[in-house]
Amino acid sequence: MDLIDTLVIGAGQSGLAAAYALRKHGISPVVLEAGDAPTGAWPKYYQSLTLFSPARYSALPGMPFPGDPDRYPHRDEVTDYLAAYAERLDADIRTDHCVRALEHHHGIFIAHLADGRRLHARTVVAATGGFTNPHRPALPGLDRFTGTVLHAADYQRPEPFAGQRVLVVGGGNSAVQIATELAEAARVTVTTRGKLRFAPQRPLGRDLHFWYTVTGLDTAPVGRLLTHPPTVPVLDTGRYRTAIAAGRPDHRPMFTSLGADHVNWSDGADEHVDAVILATGYRPALDYLSGLDVLDDQGRPRRKGGHASTLTGLAFVGLEWQRSLSSASIRGVGLDAARIARPLSALVLNTRKEIG
Repeated sequence: MDLIDTLVIGAGQSGLAAAYALRKHGISPVVLEAGDAPTGAWPKYYQSLTLFSPARYSALPGMPFPGDPDRYPHRDEVTDYLAAYAERLDADIRTDHCVRALEHHHGIFIAHLADGRRLHARTVVAATGGFTNPHRPALPGLDRFTGTVLHAADYQRPEPFAGQRVLVVGGGNSAVQIATELAEAARVTVTTRGKLRFAPQRPLGRDLHFWYTVTGLDTAPVGRLLTHPPTVPVLDTGRYRTAIAAGRPDHRPMFTSLGADHVNWSDGADEHVDAVILATGYRPALDYLSGLDVLDDQGRPRRKGGHASTLTGLAFVGLEWQRSLSSASIRGVGLDAARIARPLSALVLNTRKEIG
């Protein structure tokens, strides 16, 4: 039986950061990626997606993001950066390797792949992150609606919605960015349960991430104090507030219900709707761990910091608020990966002696 020291599941930003950190501790991990390239979910995001952090704050360990450090990179730039990072990493990255289930017997992890193969490992890093499992809430009447319904994960560009009446559900960065883009081609409403909250992108003339960094807020270990991830305001240079104030898009409280082709608003109004886009976030993509006693009844990992609290040898990278505000971002996964790599590498050395 070939025994892998550390199996990293996922070759997006989290998995690549984990591989880098493990190699710094002398471990040669095997990284498995379900897709055809080590770029995570980035190629699937909508075409106009722009990072809210400048390039200087959007890099993985050991390789600065190329180009103007003060610009805000686009989706394809991030995809290209991750591909280049993977090539430089000199790690065993295996694409088209989808893990369906993970078992643990007698101190060994067994990964069952979609093609029927099995891999055995001393330790595992679950690095499938928090942005590959779209959350689709049970909105009133959504099951009756016969128009177009898609999650933001499946949205690409505004042209297919030209001239239509569109609702965008959600109040985060992606919701407002998509709605503002769509409003150039369609009649669009952003609808939320609470108020839209904005934060200035460049307070006092410096990007917000500069202030996060110099104050330490970006990496402060507050994740362990949170029972649920807090909502994050929309970062804005003024563009989005101006657009919403002009009604392109407009903002309304959450609708009462949907019908086959219409929406009922809380003020009693009723109007035709062509499409609903759910910018309602994601949940951790950890179904392959369901056979282990490591997830709670909502599918969230039982963990202490970056390590499973109920199973030695299993660690996580890329979860929202795993440790800090930046834990799920390209700028933050490197620090979290470094924190789990040291104890994992020590465990590998110990199990080498015990198991051989």
